[in-house]
Amino acid sequence: MDDTTKLLLRAARGEALPHAPVWFMRQAGRSLPEYRELRADIGMLESCRRPDLVCEITLQPVRRHGVDAAILFSDIVVPLQAAGIDLDIVAGTGPVVATPVRTMADVEEIRELDPAAVGFVAEAIRLLLAELDRTALIGFAGAPFTLASYLVEGGPSRHHAKTKALMYGAPDVWHTLCAALADITRTFLQVQVDAGVDAIQLFDSWAGALSEADYRRYVLPHSRAVLGGIVGKIPKIHFGVGTAELLPAMSEAGADVVGVDWRTPLDVAAGRVPGKALQGNLDPCVLLAPWEVVEQEARRVLAEGTKAPGHIFNLGHGVLPETDPDILTRLVDLIHST
Repeated sequence: MDDTTKLLLRAARGEALPHAPVWFMRQAGRSLPEYRELRADIGMLESCRRPDLVCEITLQPVRRHGVDAAILFSDIVVPLQAAGIDLDIVAGTGPVVATPVRTMADVEEIRELDPAAVGFVAEAIRLLLAELDRTALIGFAGAPFTLASYLVEGGPSRHHAKTKALMYGAPDVWHTLCAALADITRTFLQVQVDAGVDAIQLFDSWAGALSEADYRRYVLPHSRAVLGGIVGKIPKIHFGVGTAELLPAMSEAGADVVGVDWRTPLDVAAGRVPGKALQGNLDPCVLLAPWEVVEQEARRVLAEGTKAPGHIFNLGHGVLPETDPDILTRLVDLIHST
């Protein structure tokens, strides 16, 4: 369908719209009973490799909530595993890497990603495009810094101490690692673009652990290599958590839309990244409050979002598992009527 009917794409271009488009990070997942039932006996990575499951899970929040965008059900470590890295997603923990990457020899073991190794992603997108009409489809990947942090730490980390130690102490190893990860990420996103997604989002979930100076020196060149290397004119969204002081630098990575977490009001963010469309940024915890509070805060976010050339309503991070799905549906109705 002509993308003039897809509000998310128009918002990314800064066009005037009757209302803000809305979707939610982690909308396809743990808050939905139908998702939990479908995945009861299936591991996360296996789910991501099955096009039929990817299609069904991706569509679940579209059917239930009427959101303006579907985001491909996947995980940021999928391309790493496809490139031969030994890892798994452990329930209650997250990605766990069998052998952490901490030396140049470790980095040199990382293979390039063969697009054929993620052919299941292209097949899932083909299935989705046959089902979606006015709803935009977003592809995504993890940014080099966030992927590197998992590989270096061996799993999730609060302080990213080993990651920073490598970054500061062995910058040659660090930049070689991030360049390799940028290549993998760019290939993974290009597979999604070539398969027909309408937009992509690059998640740099842990970039907020850095100062702006360190971000510019150790991260920005690699994120720019990813976003700048994508072939195809589709909107690109860039998002990180705790990145209030990094927004100007992140906006230089090559995205059309800057995602903002809940800590920074959108009108403030608009002043930090002038000329960029914004995405965000209701605190996910607000959805656990009474409806009157949800409505008040959502209207505040919408008002602040008018200061940007374009605004895509979203949360400031992902939907929490304990969120009542009916609240999300009601919130979508509110955004569409405002």
